[in-house]
Amino acid sequence: MMWDFPEVNIFSGASGDAIGNLEYITDTVRREGVSKNPVAVVRGSATELPYEAGYFDAVITDPPYYNNESYSELSDVCYVWLRPTIGFLYPEHFAGALTPKKKECVAAAYRQGGKKAARDFYEDCMFQSLKEAYRVTKAAGVLIVVYAHKTTLGWATLVNAMRRAGYTVTEAWPLDTETTARVAHRGDAALASSIFQTARKHAENTTGSYDETVRPELEQIVRERVTTLWEMGIGGADLVISCVGAGLHAFTRHARVEFANGEEVPAEPFLAEVETVVLDSILTRLSKEAGGNGNRQTSLAGVDPATRFYILWRYTYRWVELDAGEAIVFANGTHVELDGQGSLSQGSRALVEKKKAKYRLLDFTDRGADDDLGLPPGSAKSATSCRNADTTPSLAGANGAQPPLIDALHRVLWLMENRPRDIGPFLRHSRVNREQLRLAAQALAGPALKGGEVSDISPSKELAALAKLAANWRSVIEVAAQTAEEKTKKAERKVGQEHLTFDEGNES
Repeated sequence: MMWDFPEVNIFSGASGDAIGNLEYITDTVRREGVSKNPVAVVRGSATELPYEAGYFDAVITDPPYYNNESYSELSDVCYVWLRPTIGFLYPEHFAGALTPKKKECVAAAYRQGGKKAARDFYEDCMFQSLKEAYRVTKAAGVLIVVYAHKTTLGWATLVNAMRRAGYTVTEAWPLDTETTARVAHRGDAALASSIFQTARKHAENTTGSYDETVRPELEQIVRERVTTLWEMGIGGADLVISCVGAGLHAFTRHARVEFANGEEVPAEPFLAEVETVVLDSILTRLSKEAGGNGNRQTSLAGVDPATRFYILWRYTYRWVELDAGEAIVFANGTHVELDGQGSLSQGSRALVEKKKAKYRLLDFTDRGADDDLGLPPGSAKSATSCRNADTTPSLAGANGAQPPLIDALHRVLWLMENRPRDIGPFLRHSRVNREQLRLAAQALAGPALKGGEVSDISPSKELAALAKLAANWRSVIEVAAQTAEEKTKKAERKVGQEHLTFDEGNES
């Protein structure tokens, strides 16, 4: 948390001045004052509600988001001013010098003695709170939980607490609740929506088979929800987390979920599986939006893991850096490794840069200048000699596996901006699937990536280059590839004629 102390002109006539704030407060008082419904405000602990069993029709809560913020410390900013000004009116609420923090329901490792202790504390606190909500709600009552944490670790603790308390998630929908002007979250992957989860009490304590019941139902829910939310204009991390929330119904409607061998399925692996299904569904939709026909060779469904990871990261998180924990969870959902030998952050052609506790996805300006990028390992025409490959038969694919598609795309973007005449020889020599290359470029460049208009996304060099490539695909790619192929055939015919003349000479 970065503290800031701006000095504001309280008479500026702009947002944040004294008159504006006074109008916000009085407008709210006037509007709410019209209601004649009685309201009782009680300060206390959610783990010990002062109400009898079955008292409420509904419990609606916006609980702390795992380790997202220490709300008590934020409250201190106001508390230190309220205490000397109105503290005498409510002495029972302003007894301490600062707000109480010991029982605050957040995962704060520095306060609770380590990460595991913090997680256990948070999950138990959530369980006790939801258990109380269960007790004070009528049999047909409803629980609504507003939740917007971005990682499956935070979600896993919530899911465990809800199941233990006796709840089934019946629905989950995103509502726009956050302003894009929040200073604290500029340049990060903060969500623009909060996920409103509806839950009801378990009808009965059933045990579900993961392979036969839960997994098929999960896939059906997620694919339907991806389609629905996409068409509503919801995209990025909001779409991913919204679909994860909806997928919880398949899991939480059973008191216990088991593998075929009878072993219980924990919440965390299940959530990782949910995220995988969500990302697969999004990739299929991106392919469709970019013009793919569903065939693995002419769609994004058949791309390599590194390219899949790159496209989905850009879709979900745009251009921001991710904390290590969040990045690793996302990598698990896309079946790639971020660290270690052979991982995406290792070697001269790394796709991800790791610095301290964050990861950054590298773009074509970081990687494209490598003359070997996108060429099969061991190829005879790697490095700078690739530009002369139009006169030599290609050996692409003969001495190694095909490189990731994203490598070829980054190299093409760099060549387009710096050495456009070399694009044709590169395409011929790399033997890249040009249809998949086009789909990847379209998915990364067009409104399909964002679920909105191009103007909705902050500009970047790569986005501008992708838009240029997509708009000029035929002249940049197809014509260049055709010209290079014709030159190659002409060179091969010339070599054949020379051999024929030499053989005839020997015979004479």
